[in-house]
Amino acid sequence: MQRLTLDPDSGLASYAAQQCVSRGRVHAEEPHPYRGEYQRDRDRIIHSAAFRRLVYKTQVFVNHEGDLYRTRLTHSLEVAQIARTAARTLGLNEQLTEAICLAHDLGHTPFGHAGQDSLNECMRDYGGFEHNLQSLRVVDELEDRYAGFPGLNLSYETREGVLKHCSRRNARTLGELGKRFLEGGQPGLEAQLANLADAIAYNNHDVDDGLRAGLLSVEELCEVTLFNEQYERVRREHPGIGERAVIHETVRGMINGIVTDLLDNSLLQLETAAPACIDEVRTQTGPLISFSEEFQSLHLELKRFLQTNLYRHKKVMEMTNRANGVVRGLFDVYMADPSIMPGEHASRAAQWQEDTGDAGAARAVADYVAGMTDRYALSAYRRLVDASLKF
Repeated sequence: MQRLTLDPDSGLASYAAQQCVSRGRVHAEEPHPYRGEYQRDRDRIIHSAAFRRLVYKTQVFVNHEGDLYRTRLTHSLEVAQIARTAARTLGLNEQLTEAICLAHDLGHTPFGHAGQDSLNECMRDYGGFEHNLQSLRVVDELEDRYAGFPGLNLSYETREGVLKHCSRRNARTLGELGKRFLEGGQPGLEAQLANLADAIAYNNHDVDDGLRAGLLSVEELCEVTLFNEQYERVRREHPGIGERAVIHETVRGMINGIVTDLLDNSLLQLETAAPACIDEVRTQTGPLISFSEEFQSLHLELKRFLQTNLYRHKKVMEMTNRANGVVRGLFDVYMADPSIMPGEHASRAAQWQEDTGDAGAARAVADYVAGMTDRYALSAYRRLVDASLKF
């Protein structure tokens, strides 16, 4: 039977990431007869252990606080949904966009940003800890699934999108992938889109979770322009529905409005700049995927409101302080005796300590702690540090 072969670049705009001009993988592989390269990236990410662990990693609320709050996994799926819709409209590569979205949080620690900040402090004398760089470490090195190479051996374009931010110090060690952080320039449009879809998802969905948790009130949120406009519209157009449906329709309207603006503005910018290919996108001085000035201001207003009223809420800060203690406690106990980590992690710590001293052992410990889920970290802390911990 003759195989039906499909062109993975069919229907894409000239400025999209196209497989035919991909910068490829670190370790060359034979092409798959039925799947394109970016589809293979997406599939490898979904099947990775790091992706599965996201279901028990905090977004804002610790996993055991309730079944309905978002986790890193549900957040990643919501980011991918937003970005794929936008990619289709812009003529971008949907499969690459989805792969980047699903991988963008693979390096996040337990307990969300609290765990990240604490681990960075623990690693201050050993090179620091950056969760975006950790996501790249996960897909490049730490996943151990394949016989022919370490990590997932993803394409350059997916790795480029995973690395949203990077210090200049670390960028110098990344070769071609780190150049844009040293010399200026932009990643591909799929990466730019995934970055903004991430911001849209967590800002708007944290509104929903904050209201559900009782840490935010409708009255407070009505001081935020984006929320108030949609809330008043929903109450006016649907006077008989319940409050839970009102909130859902309000958040839905907020996302629809800001994504529509993102698409309208990005299409105008792409028409003006007229990049002929992805490499011309990379030479731009600024991103071509962006909000209008009006919606950028509205987006920042919402972000600042959440920073003040949700992320710094007393109850969230109490969790943050406890999370800091758990991460610091685990790091210290494993640094004191790396051999108590599971076999592969203990072996890695011993080898890296032999190669580069305490910095090598610390990196192995940070890799292990960063990979923990919330509940695993709590269990390990109670077993190794303080059995009486209440969280």
